[in-house]
Amino acid sequence: MSRPMARPDAARADAARAAATPPGADPGTIRVLVADDEPMIRAGVRAVLTTDPDIEVVAEAADGHQAVELARAHRPHVAVLDVRMPKANGIEAAAEIRRTLPATGVVMLTTFGEDDYILRALGRGAAGFLIKSGEPEELVAGVRAVAGGAAYLSPKVAARVVAHLASTDAGAAAGRRDAARERVAGLTPREREVLSHLGGGLSNGQIARRLHLVEGTVKAHVSSVLARLGVDNRAAAAVVAHEAGILPPPPAEQR
Repeated sequence: MSRPMARPDAARADAARAAATPPGADPGTIRVLVADDEPMIRAGVRAVLTTDPDIEVVAEAADGHQAVELARAHRPHVAVLDVRMPKANGIEAAAEIRRTLPATGVVMLTTFGEDDYILRALGRGAAGFLIKSGEPEELVAGVRAVAGGAAYLSPKVAARVVAHLASTDAGAAAGRRDAARERVAGLTPREREVLSHLGGGLSNGQIARRLHLVEGTVKAHVSSVLARLGVDNRAAAAVVAHEAGILPPPPAEQR
């Protein structure tokens, strides 16, 4: 199967990835660090990722400190981190990796019982959030999206975060809902449409195809949405979308 033609945004992401690739490594390969304290989980993640010929797992870590050390040594394009690890958890490791290696994207692996950790990770620079029990294809898609400079938010993660927020305090949940709706009210109709797709976990390319727009136009809309909502990343914007009750329309083939 032939690959789609490279778009300008994809070309820039490829150039940035090539610049961050250590000498002697293939700039066309997505280099990944996997960190989890359970050897079987690490083996499973490696097995899934290596089904993609463009992805190479260059290092494995058993704790947060080792993840940071190996990230500095191997300079991966993406670090896939378990949320709960000994010595330093995934959130602490993510913050340190993003501080010292800004070219390395971070994907967090979570379970349904770690909603508090997901909330904390939203502010620590993680660009991808995946549920361990999700489909293997999601892991590959998430790593590819983050390596390309985008973000990947599993719809299940967004739904769990919003459900967790809602269950903590009914009054506070109502206040967050009203605040989210007020923030969304300042968006243009097109920006609201883009935000709804962010809430569904779609990449810029997927949104562009859904809305029949050029990907660069979608990227501009996403930047505007983040600025207007006052959030730092797509994952946080997706949470606002869910809190405000903005859901993406079904694909045309499902209508």
